[in-house]
Amino acid sequence: MEEYSIIILRTIFLYIIIMVIFRAMGKKELGQLSTVDLVVSIMIAEIAVLAIEKPDSPLFTNILPMLILMLIQISFSFATLKSKRIRDLVDGKPTIIINKGKIDEEAMKKHRYNFDDLLLQLRGKDVRNITDVEFAILETTGELSVLKKEKKKKGNMTIPLVLDGIVQEENLEVINETNFWLRQQLKKRGFNDLNKISFCSYENGQFYIDLKNEKK
Repeated sequence: MEEYSIIILRTIFLYIIIMVIFRAMGKKELGQLSTVDLVVSIMIAEIAVLAIEKPDSPLFTNILPMLILMLIQISFSFATLKSKRIRDLVDGKPTIIINKGKIDEEAMKKHRYNFDDLLLQLRGKDVRNITDVEFAILETTGELSVLKKEKKKKGNMTIPLVLDGIVQEENLEVINETNFWLRQQLKKRGFNDLNKISFCSYENGQFYIDLKNEKK
């Protein structure tokens, strides 16, 4: 009877600890979990199971690895906020699967993404025919973002051109423009240093530009 009581109390305590850890790690929908988020979540769950299955083991020896994993995840989160290079390394980059109505088989092969996957996700977006798609982008979460041809108007798609001071060359190709064109457009608007730009997008012939917070 005493053993069952210990198991119940450890389960309740670990439940509270895990809730606190996941709150500290930040809120994300299940489909938006990065690789690091998923690995940390699985490891914390496994450690919790071992702690419940072995009531004789010291509780602190089970909680300590959870706290270490929490710190690792939070550190990665802050690092990815500060650096796009780290963000790309940890989360990967979105991949254009269908570009101007043409399927990029090489991009699909690179991500081990087959036509069954593509058709399944297109059906989930209420797209029955690939020929109806102008752009399809495989996001880092595995979700497919779709822009249909019949809904497309010239320039109505928001295209990120600069992220954390880095020019997105692949997105310039989407709008058939060059790095030189972008720099000239930014200079006309008084932005000579790309490193000072946090985010720049292009939509319907208009630029949206957000500067990095400058230290005073």
